[in-house]
Amino acid sequence: MTYNRRKFIRQAALAATIPFTYSQLIGCTSSPENKTTSTESKPDFSINKYGIQLWTVKEQMAQDAKATIKEIASFGYKQIESFDGGSSIFWGMKPAEFKAFIDEQGLQAIGSHCNPEYTVNIALQDEFKKLCEGAAGVGMKYLTNPFPGPIATYDEWMKVAEGLNRQGEICKEFGLKAGYHNHHLEFIKVGDGQVPYKLLLDNTDKDLVDFEMDIYWVVKAKENPIKWLNDYSGRYKLCHVKDLHQPERIAEIENTETLDGDFWPHSTSCEIGTGQIDFDAILPIAKENGVEEFIVEQERFDNSTPLQAAQKDAEFMNKYVS
Repeated sequence: MTYNRRKFIRQAALAATIPFTYSQLIGCTSSPENKTTSTESKPDFSINKYGIQLWTVKEQMAQDAKATIKEIASFGYKQIESFDGGSSIFWGMKPAEFKAFIDEQGLQAIGSHCNPEYTVNIALQDEFKKLCEGAAGVGMKYLTNPFPGPIATYDEWMKVAEGLNRQGEICKEFGLKAGYHNHHLEFIKVGDGQVPYKLLLDNTDKDLVDFEMDIYWVVKAKENPIKWLNDYSGRYKLCHVKDLHQPERIAEIENTETLDGDFWPHSTSCEIGTGQIDFDAILPIAKENGVEEFIVEQERFDNSTPLQAAQKDAEFMNKYVS
């Protein structure tokens, strides 16, 4: 079974109210020139390399995966995180061919988002094992559930936690870890006021399941990423570095664009460093608490193309590379 994330997302339809527990981890002003995340200053924080989630350039990947990956490598990215674009997470290549190709570009495939049904559908276990075998052959470390669907009950979330542990056991056989990537859904309370994100973190085995924090979605849900990183130190091994538009631009988008359904809020991501998230404050804390992989992702492109934005995002991340 092939996972089509676009189709899956479009099918989501769940009315929800996002809890408002917000922190001061966004820029204190709405002017990009006043932000502490300016690319002109060198922060007291460094990483050796950074990657990109290929979803950022999904249309280009669908047209010509090899050419797109080559261009991504030319921007300075050293890592990629894949997803299943319809021709597998290896983009129509055999695992060995895919590895040889990205090796030539100086890239490492650190992991991939994969079919979320692998988490809850035991009938797909053999298919998942085959994927694990291929991922291990490429040198990946993580196979990550990117979105569990528009679920809304305590029992459904506990089923996801149980499934992640099961996936983790399978991944362990191949030297991999199961992963989980958040959106806003994980912060919409269920049952008697329980937070699904906490349910997943508390009910998965830390030796089998790691978490990928999408910083944009945490902030979008009016939550404090630093608090979650501190409270669950060691559970996050990956993060998506994705910025959130300035408040004025968000208001404009919300007032002029129509939502496709009532589940997803307006798309308001932007080039890293031009929005309101203070990465100079968040990323050092992420590293201190165990995050090892810093992965760029962007989903909205105002006055630019995905590849142009990917290049700008790389320029921002370069200031952290020592």
